Amino acid sequence: MRAAVYQGSSSVVVNNVPVPSIGPGELLVRVETCGICHTDLKKIKYDLLPGPRIYGHETAGEVVAVGEGVTAFQVGDRIVAFHHIPCGECFYCERKLYAQCPVYKKVGITAGYEPAGGGFAQYIRVMDWIVRRGVEKIPAGVSYEVACLVEPVNTCVKAVDQLAPRAGDVVIVQGQGPIGLIFTMLCKRAGCRVLATDTMSERRELAMQFGAELAVDPRVEDVAALARAWTEDRGADAVISAVSVKGLVEEAVRATRPGAKVLLFAQTSDQERIELSGKDICMGERVLMGSYSASVDLQAESARLVFSGELPLAGLVSHQFPLNDINQGIELALHPNGKSLKIIVQPQRWSK
Repeated sequence: MRAAVYQGSSSVVVNNVPVPSIGPGELLVRVETCGICHTDLKKIKYDLLPGPRIYGHETAGEVVAVGEGVTAFQVGDRIVAFHHIPCGECFYCERKLYAQCPVYKKVGITAGYEPAGGGFAQYIRVMDWIVRRGVEKIPAGVSYEVACLVEPVNTCVKAVDQLAPRAGDVVIVQGQGPIGLIFTMLCKRAGCRVLATDTMSERRELAMQFGAELAVDPRVEDVAALARAWTEDRGADAVISAVSVKGLVEEAVRATRPGAKVLLFAQTSDQERIELSGKDICMGERVLMGSYSASVDLQAESARLVFSGELPLAGLVSHQFPLNDINQGIELALHPNGKSLKIIVQPQRWSK
């Protein structure tokens, strides 16, 4: 089969590799779509893990073989598969901190080499513990392009669930890329007043379509002043930082009231540093929190939100690249423009 193999040194090359073999309890899935996620982009751009590896984890496809003992799925099922599923029994699972579970940290899907998601290949092997709890069937009428958004939607649903905004709260969503726009949809759905920020006018326009009450360029507008104007001079009730840019977390604190919550979602690099006033957090009784990856508890609900069309997610997919053009997709995802949002790879396609 063909696969986009990360070689190291920021290099991704499409090669022929063996179709993975499956064992008892496992699935072999033909990958139809896989979203390009910024987590994978960081691993590629900054060489965070040694090659060779086959990345890609926002995966949707069709079951083409089932291992011995599998009864919940059969050949022909259209599915999405999560690459991380927790054990459900450890210290962290008892506290519902699933992303910290040692089993969760193990990648349970591979297309070969060290397991790394595998969605940038034509076939993937889904391991047994993922098959048991981490696979959702795609209903008829739902496209693979939309279905592969279940995993990123889950991560956003988890973050909003953790933030627990009240109806009527003023929530600032920093960044209106695909993830930021999903946050805007979810906060609007929760009854919040959303103030969206982004430097691209096209994305600000989409934010307004997807539920923001106002969308501004933070380089031009005083976001903190706008938040105070909306809240009798208190400041925003919460901020979701859905983009990683120097100074945004500091802006989030300035724009919030005492007792507010600031949720970091995009700050995943150990190279990032944040400098805040201790007084603003301690005496201001603000909560600075992080949310990372998906929650198995919210998996079914996230799938329902995607499959039902309750969230207008089809409008997020801007580009679809055949597998041999994946580097064009990676470059566009690393350097987005006003017309680029969610970028998807289609491993069964091949451009001439």
